[in-house]
Amino acid sequence: MAGKTLTRLDLAEALRRDCGVRKQDCIGLVDNVLEVIANGLVDDGEVKLSSFATFTVASKPPRVGRNPKTGEEQPILARKVVRFRASQNMKSRVAIGKIP
Repeated sequence: MAGKTLTRLDLAEALRRDCGVRKQDCIGLVDNVLEVIANGLVDDGEVKLSSFATFTVASKPPRVGRNPKTGEEQPILARKVVRFRASQNMKSRVAIGKIP
């Protein structure tokens, strides 16, 4: 998968291949998992997936930015962003490389 984006359909196809479940059911499963993660972030501001990562919602204050072409100052409004922090287990797996 080097250089390729992993999509929802790729995840569903991997589930279908590994579990032998219908592709349509796998697509629904992937969508449901992603919906649960999104709802967890909206409701609680944090989602922990053991041995994978922690997703958190952070608030960024308003600031003044610059248009890189013109140098003109532009106000940037306060907003919320999602942060991803890989678990130590995930960091170790990435450092080792692909496990056969």
